[in-house]
Amino acid sequence: MFDLPLKSVMERKKFLTASPDKTVTQAARLMASKNTGALLVLEDDQLVGIFTERDMVFRVIAKGLDPKNTPLREVMTPDVKSLDASQTYGHALVIMQENGFRHVPVIEHGHAVGIISSRNAMDPDLDEFITDERRRVHYQ
Repeated sequence: MFDLPLKSVMERKKFLTASPDKTVTQAARLMASKNTGALLVLEDDQLVGIFTERDMVFRVIAKGLDPKNTPLREVMTPDVKSLDASQTYGHALVIMQENGFRHVPVIEHGHAVGIISSRNAMDPDLDEFITDERRRVHYQ
């Protein structure tokens, strides 16, 4: 699994984006609706930041900011480290560990195409397990 390219491991279904002018409340609702912990902040189709649950806690709630009136541009993580879709998942895990984060945008041909999470390490095996279990139940 660790030698698989990011393109085959990344979360496409949960790939969320928002403009930097969206409020924290709008971003939180979007994240909650898709049960995901991060979204990419895009401006004119270019990656300008990432906003995560940790940003919400440390940069908004802990500082007493009003999430209804705080735009993402004020609390997102700018200058995001991203990885190319052809790089391996193992490389992504090393980058996440070295830098202390859990989400990394995946870029292909200069555009954001997904997001990789440290949680993806379990997802393929877990998906296979769930699929096998459903088959067993169905055929009983």
